[in-house]
Amino acid sequence: MHTDTLIQMANQIGAFFEAMPDREEALEGIAMHIKRFWEPRMRREFLAYVDAGGAAELHAVVAQAVRLHRGLLA
Repeated sequence: MHTDTLIQMANQIGAFFEAMPDREEALEGIAMHIKRFWEPRMRREFLAYVDAGGAAELHAVVAQAVRLHRGLLA
């Protein structure tokens, strides 16, 4: 899958969860959604891209979710 598509999908997930009033719940929800619905190959590609400096393309809430809940995504 193309990295651009993964970034777009992650940002869409972030936009949905960002509306939640509990920020911590939203951040965990983003990570859990990605873990549940993305296959491991997609998560590996996404995290490799983020590690290579691609986090700038992520919405702030998604970047924060990745930083805080990276263990869930690996």
